[in-house]
Amino acid sequence: MHRRTFLAASIAALAAPAGSSASHTALVQALLPGPGPAGTGGPQDTAVLYERVGSALRLFHTCHYTELERTLPSLIADLRLAAGDATDRDLVSRLLATAYQTTTSLLLKQHDQGNAWLAVGRAMAEAERSGDPVVLASSVRVQAHVLVREKHATEAVTLVRHTADQLTGSYDRRSPKYLAAVGLLLLRGVTAASSRGDRAATKEFLAEAKEVSRYVTLDRPDAWATFSPTNVALHELSALVAFGDAGLALQAARPLMRRHIPVPERRAALWVEAARAYSQQGRLADGYQALRIAETCAAQDIRRPDVRNLVADMAARDRRRTLPELHHFSRQLGVPA
Repeated sequence: MHRRTFLAASIAALAAPAGSSASHTALVQALLPGPGPAGTGGPQDTAVLYERVGSALRLFHTCHYTELERTLPSLIADLRLAAGDATDRDLVSRLLATAYQTTTSLLLKQHDQGNAWLAVGRAMAEAERSGDPVVLASSVRVQAHVLVREKHATEAVTLVRHTADQLTGSYDRRSPKYLAAVGLLLLRGVTAASSRGDRAATKEFLAEAKEVSRYVTLDRPDAWATFSPTNVALHELSALVAFGDAGLALQAARPLMRRHIPVPERRAALWVEAARAYSQQGRLADGYQALRIAETCAAQDIRRPDVRNLVADMAARDRRRTLPELHHFSRQLGVPA
């Protein structure tokens, strides 16, 4: 037992990025075999656990990443404890898979792909144990996300297509939760296909996602899966940016800028993608303004590595320093101005 504990702690130390916080280290330890962080010590009632998983998802959708990182280790610990003696093991597996999916998404926001692999492996195992196609689709979605981040977009497209082929169709007879999971899986296919420049596959995934969105609109921060026609339009915008079609991207963005988007993470995504499109056109001042609007939507989302890299690139291209506010913003984010 002592050796196993020592081994788990050693792996956690190696897996955690240099300079990571105590909460990040605790989250990594929660993904490892053997004893993890302590749980709450309270009763493991499945109804309470269900509410806690829903709260974790809300923290992600509202971009409260710091609080989410502090919350997940004890949540995972309590779920793992409940799984050991639960009468409804399938339900606990569904909740545990969702917690691991949320962990994967958070780690990807932090550019911690190494530990995201740990989390997604856990998510897939629990999804298969639950036997729930909704949970499986969600786990495949985050696995495809990790694959794209690791430059395996072709494999991600294949994975999404294979899974979607088994789940699509009969949309008028499916539950909203089922439809949202399938729709989000298809949108991950859009991201994967556009990242490798595959316009045909991108069009195929978008068309099917639009078909799903005819039957469901879950566009609230408290929804377990946020999928709607607005979400489809945002991914279409993102694909245009990925293809370098900046003009078309900004045309697609304008009606979205006038639309109410209830989920802060999605609102911020709109303005970040608009900033990327402006940057592609060399319109650095407009790009900077778009980023400041994104910051009002979700301040923590603007501080993730992807956006900080975008700001650093824009500042570096302003060689004559005609935009002092952009350079000040760059320094605020801690990236070279």
